[in-house]
Amino acid sequence: MGEYRAPKDRSLTDYHKLCLEHVRAYNAQWNFHAGLTTEEMEQEIRSTATWDRPTWKMGELGAKFRTGRVHVDDPFGFAEGTAFDARAKEKREEKAQASHPKAAPPTARNKALKIFEMTAPITMEALRRRYKTLVKQHHPDANGGSVEAETRMKVINEAYQTLRAGLAPQES
Repeated sequence: MGEYRAPKDRSLTDYHKLCLEHVRAYNAQWNFHAGLTTEEMEQEIRSTATWDRPTWKMGELGAKFRTGRVHVDDPFGFAEGTAFDARAKEKREEKAQASHPKAAPPTARNKALKIFEMTAPITMEALRRRYKTLVKQHHPDANGGSVEAETRMKVINEAYQTLRAGLAPQES
């Protein structure tokens, strides 16, 4: 009497009904991957490595976290004291504005230093190192071709040219 199911093919929709002895023999010789090409087998391996879940290119989903433009709705205050604490960030910005109420308008060099997150005095070598770091972080290719990353790279390149022009006479 055939009480046990044995798959007919890879779709696992049709089954043979066999007795226990024959289903054991059938399953011992049956190969789920029989008949697959090398490419199909490679795809199967890649798919099962992520439990058949969808994946995305590096940098596409996490770009907001790197740029700091993420808003987390936190009604219970769990993010308090972390980088996601919006209230603390607002307070810091208000405090910074209050401490410098009549600051002079920033110069192009000061704006460039702020973009590079550096303070004067700087050396050409330190500038180059920081520029390479920012390029690796914000390059459009590293961020899935993002238009936002491309715009950020233009700002970084302009700031680099400004700072480099200011350092060039000192080094010659």
